[in-house]
Amino acid sequence: MYQGKKIVVVLPAYNAALTIEKTIAEIPMDVVDEIVLVDDKSSDNTIEVAGKVGIKHIIKHKKNKGYGANQKSCYHEALKLNADIIIMLHPDYQYTPKLLLAMISVIGNDLYKVVFASRILGKGALKGGMPMYKYIANRFLTFFQNLLMNQKLSEYHTGYRAYHREVLEKINFNQNSDDFIFDNELIAQIFYNNFEIAEITCPTKYFKDASSINLSRSITYGLGVIKVSLLYFLTRLNIYKWKLLTR
Repeated sequence: MYQGKKIVVVLPAYNAALTIEKTIAEIPMDVVDEIVLVDDKSSDNTIEVAGKVGIKHIIKHKKNKGYGANQKSCYHEALKLNADIIIMLHPDYQYTPKLLLAMISVIGNDLYKVVFASRILGKGALKGGMPMYKYIANRFLTFFQNLLMNQKLSEYHTGYRAYHREVLEKINFNQNSDDFIFDNELIAQIFYNNFEIAEITCPTKYFKDASSINLSRSITYGLGVIKVSLLYFLTRLNIYKWKLLTR
């Protein structure tokens, strides 16, 4: 608990057997009440390792559904556990769990309802091994999104996020994509519902066992980001009604 609020960390997992133990070891269990791991039909022994390190809430997808679908399962389970603050942390150890307390405190002290850990704030992205083409794409897409969404985020593409339950209860994330574009659709819904997003600096880690999408899927993702931004912009101007924003 933190300030009387229940804290649940959700881990969307896919072939994370080699990094789960390191991830769990750094989670501050003095404030975290529950850990939920959703395995998206891994081909390794992710589930077995998760059980060995003491994770009690494990959900197994019978087939590979995608990153967005994995998050949907994560958030439904966290809300079912009556979480007040839900933090999505990748179990591939690319993001340090040592930032959890900082993210929790921002929401727990009623400063913001959403917190993102940004790899771009500061100068850690390239230093931490982010490929140059991903860095350039990140900066271009973020500039484009800020322009169309009238925001000033340093990064829209981090996978390390914390939410107050009110946010996930208000937006209809079930309608979102089951693929990677889920994250950006969620941001559009957050801003459309007038929630603000706080950011904290996050060290970047790129290494062999960390998950990453290839160039082809990165291009598909980038095009999806542009589409999300345009649909958000048009909906805000009442030119078009995007179903993900207007129920």
